[in-house]
Amino acid sequence: MSTQEYMLEMKGITKEFPGVKALDEVTLQLRPGTVHALMGENGAGKSTLMKCLFGIYTPDEGEIFLNGHKVNIQNSSDALAFGVSMIHQELHPVPFRNVMENIWLGRFPVRGFGPFKFVDHKKMYRDTAELFKELDIDIDPTTIVSKLSVSKIQSIEIAKAVSFNSQIIVMDEPTSSLTSVEVEHLFRIINELRSRGVSIIYISHKMEEILRISDAVSIMRDGKMIGTWAAAEMTTDLIISKMVGRDLTQRFPDRHNVPSDVILKVDQLTSPVPKSFKNVSFELRKGEILGIGGLVGAQRTELVEALFGLREIQSGTISINGKQVTIKSSQSAKKHGLALLTEERRTTGIFPVLSVHENGAVANIDKYVRPYWLLDEKKKKQNVNQMIEKLRTKTPSPKTLIMNLSGGNQQKVLLARWLLTEPEILLLDEPTRGIDVGAKYDIYTIIADLAKQGKSIIMISSEMPELLGMSDRVMVMSEGRVTGIVDGDKTSEEEIMTLAAQH
Repeated sequence: MSTQEYMLEMKGITKEFPGVKALDEVTLQLRPGTVHALMGENGAGKSTLMKCLFGIYTPDEGEIFLNGHKVNIQNSSDALAFGVSMIHQELHPVPFRNVMENIWLGRFPVRGFGPFKFVDHKKMYRDTAELFKELDIDIDPTTIVSKLSVSKIQSIEIAKAVSFNSQIIVMDEPTSSLTSVEVEHLFRIINELRSRGVSIIYISHKMEEILRISDAVSIMRDGKMIGTWAAAEMTTDLIISKMVGRDLTQRFPDRHNVPSDVILKVDQLTSPVPKSFKNVSFELRKGEILGIGGLVGAQRTELVEALFGLREIQSGTISINGKQVTIKSSQSAKKHGLALLTEERRTTGIFPVLSVHENGAVANIDKYVRPYWLLDEKKKKQNVNQMIEKLRTKTPSPKTLIMNLSGGNQQKVLLARWLLTEPEILLLDEPTRGIDVGAKYDIYTIIADLAKQGKSIIMISSEMPELLGMSDRVMVMSEGRVTGIVDGDKTSEEEIMTLAAQH
């Protein structure tokens, strides 16, 4: 371990974008061999600060020191050369190439000489297998990445960052797609890296993780650094109050919904894909929040995508308000009053090069068509603006490209998109993934209000407190089968985990 007090110092970092000051003279100091948590609400500036460190953005003002020496990081290649690697919040694999090519992209091992050099696939395989063995990752290096689950792709990104042998690793929401077992695996990797003197900057909204794994906690708010504390001195309530600038006395809002008649009945629904969902049956009532729990591979996402017409159904029936329906497309699902908020907002949610306005209105565009196929821009903008304001979405302007918003604010725009269609049944797949505690409470409140209004909600969540805190009932799946449906107020984490691991 270096004798230098700080492995990294970022001093007075300032960064402005059109209409917003993302970073305002931020200072961050990182000690060798420590896990340093960086926290704050969505839009606080955490990811922007790390992108300045990794060379994706160039600060307008400020200096960066590594091991006491001032450095000029112009791009990600410079950052990697200086020993800084980063696991990004949004995954960016090359989907139709294999695992080992994704890990060694841009630095393939070669053999031969002069103009007769070729990629050494055997060495690349050996190096990948050795890296996976070191990290205890069970993935075939030759598997095409598009065939892997989100959690497996996250594991590949973690392995890729470690493969650079960096002295500083930035982990931006590394557990957002991981199961509890995979989180424990990641923590073992982190502890091993820390013992080698590697420093880790850890961004997460999960309080339990932060307090468990971190040595120090820095908190940002509105582009400014509020302060840094020893993790041992912090509590969940203290972190939340410093993040949001106010006390949050409740983690979940009070619910006043009263479930009534059955609106959706699913009977023996089965996928034609082997090892997918099989013989799934359940009922959803008007005004009910039905949580779906399970481990990775439980086929929860596949099930709700089938309900929305995005996946084929081999057998079984779907009935809405007592009438059997056939849903073979998203358009058909919308006509039957369904809406789907997908798990992966970047790949299946946002249109990155379109504005907040366009992203918010796209699912509801038919309602704004005037004679001669002209759009009622005034009504469209008015509706989107109202929803943006209702969801407390932070954006410099509704004209801002959605790709320039933080992940949590992108999610709010997607939620606004579907609420504008006025659905009767909302299918929410990990609706608060990668969202800070303040924004989570906002979305929980919206969900609770919708249920109170009589809307019916199916909510997939991998966060146990969320399932228990928001669901009237919880349906648990394991390996594509329903293993139990329990009362949200009477069940426990232990019962849900037992059902989730049944197969």
